[in-house]
Amino acid sequence: MNILYIGDIYGKPGIETVEKVLPDLKKEKHIDLVIAQAENVSDGRSMTASDMSRLRTLGVDCFTGGNWTLFRDDIVPYLNDSDTPVLRPANYPTGTPGKRWKYVTSPAGQVLVVSLLGSIVGRDADKPMDNPLKVIDEILDENKSVERAATIVNFHGDYSSEKVIIGYYLDGRVTAVIGDHWHTPTADAMVLPKGTAHITDVGMCGTLHSSLGVSFDSVIPRWRDGRQTKNVVATDGPTQFNAVLIETDATGLAKTIQPIRKILN
Repeated sequence: MNILYIGDIYGKPGIETVEKVLPDLKKEKHIDLVIAQAENVSDGRSMTASDMSRLRTLGVDCFTGGNWTLFRDDIVPYLNDSDTPVLRPANYPTGTPGKRWKYVTSPAGQVLVVSLLGSIVGRDADKPMDNPLKVIDEILDENKSVERAATIVNFHGDYSSEKVIIGYYLDGRVTAVIGDHWHTPTADAMVLPKGTAHITDVGMCGTLHSSLGVSFDSVIPRWRDGRQTKNVVATDGPTQFNAVLIETDATGLAKTIQPIRKILN
């Protein structure tokens, strides 16, 4: 089975980039399942129902989550619904809206998808969350009797050390551990010794000449002058598409992982 994981889709430029790339890519690479990081889809903060519908029409089968997922209240019913393939991080405290994991159907069978939140620098640094290693252990134990074709773990965090550690921690136990949140792709995609595909960060989809999808005019005054400014989605110039393609074997582990990066003018 071929599984495509698309990096953070940032705002309208990210959606339009996926629109241009994904349909042909699915045919070219014979992709069976598409998962995308969706915490930045709608103006950089969470995802509206209309944007989710648009991306599903384009061929995205499941949406992982991050620190912005719960920004919009109207996404909560979808997070709570086991049949709607959109997730929030599983290691938020008990009582947080949303399911800790979800299954999505693929041609090869059921696929378990989990998002986890690592350490986040900045405004979300002090928000409480449970230990991601303990939480993923609990989830895998709770689902040990469920027959499935693959298990995809998304790890959304700032520290490369955490992203590497959890990859090796889960090596041989899941199909893939895909890091995101940096919006900058790393060059370390590989299948780990026991058969788990891993990348520290898959990158993003959105405006290329930007501060991770945000306009320079909105962030430079904040850094240089200490002004309080809001992030504004960058919309001018070329865009980028970043993803990884994972080929699985009959055991549910990974045979290969291939980074995919496209620049569109």
